[in-house]
Amino acid sequence: MSESVLGVKVGDRAEFEKTVTAEDIQAFARVTGDTNPLHRDPDYAAKTRFGECIAHGMLSAGYISAALGTKLAPHCCVVYLSQSLRFLRPVKIGDTIKAVAEVKGVEPEKRILTVETNCYNQAGDPVVKGEAVVLLDPVPE
Repeated sequence: MSESVLGVKVGDRAEFEKTVTAEDIQAFARVTGDTNPLHRDPDYAAKTRFGECIAHGMLSAGYISAALGTKLAPHCCVVYLSQSLRFLRPVKIGDTIKAVAEVKGVEPEKRILTVETNCYNQAGDPVVKGEAVVLLDPVPE
């Protein structure tokens, strides 16, 4: 029998999918204070290597957080301990991003999971690759 943490075991997966809108990018800029014109100003962005506005890289990372926090172990309180990220491709307005989290390791005595965390666009191309370490706690009563 494989080891698990509160019922979560190696190989378990969770996904979260969202289509990126201009409003999402504007809201992310407002909430975080990252008002870089690459994300918000079409005239400025047109002069960059991307040719158009792109989403903040951390917006895709937020989709990973949603997969971990709401889908992987909805019967638990999931607490981030760390996250590594590599941004591979730009995410543009209208792209549909799927965050996929797959458990790669468990430490049952500490209730810790190591999770591969990747995001893909609607063509199936990877846009973000990473790894997270999360702690699982039972839901408080």
